[in-house]
Amino acid sequence: MSVEAVVFDYGGVLTTPVRDSIAAWLAADGIEPASFSRTLKSWLSRTSPDGTPIHRLETGELSVAEFDSLLAAELSTVHGGPVDPVGVLGRLFAGMRCDPAMYELADDLRALGVRVGLLSNSWGNTYPRERIDALFDPVVISGEVGLRKPLAPVYQLTLERLGLPADRVLFVDDAEPNVLGARAVGMQALLHAEAAATRAAMAALIPELASHRQE
Repeated sequence: MSVEAVVFDYGGVLTTPVRDSIAAWLAADGIEPASFSRTLKSWLSRTSPDGTPIHRLETGELSVAEFDSLLAAELSTVHGGPVDPVGVLGRLFAGMRCDPAMYELADDLRALGVRVGLLSNSWGNTYPRERIDALFDPVVISGEVGLRKPLAPVYQLTLERLGLPADRVLFVDDAEPNVLGARAVGMQALLHAEAAATRAAMAALIPELASHRQE
């Protein structure tokens, strides 16, 4: 097989879309969506300077409480008032749920002898560590290693831990900049939208997957 390992992103790939959780949070807290979109663009767009609050959160340099305060200060409610900073990120991610179809895909790959790993940019969110540690190897989380996607070093670290050449590893992420970052270091990469399409695209690269019996 041309693919010896598949590395998955976490939020939005192994879970339901992050955008759905964000939309529910904005509505529940009465936050003006434009204030969040403006802040996200300023802190996370391709033209954002290095060292934004999101970058520092992802690499573990900024605590959740510190980030909550910084984010809340940039947001406004639909009534024009301030946003309570306590627990902002917790509420932002509260609607995220695991996607059983993607865990099944990872299980199927392992059954075929394809290694599966995890590479995630953390926003201070908790991970189901018992579940992911049992299934994925390596597990590379940005806040634990001090490196973040889409910069090359975090992909290179993941490849080192796999002990495989880049062109034998397939990376799956729901954010295009992260997919492009993986390709820039020589990895194969897929942009994830939903489980069925990702499975079909992966089966084109791993033909055995198409005929594998799913449980």
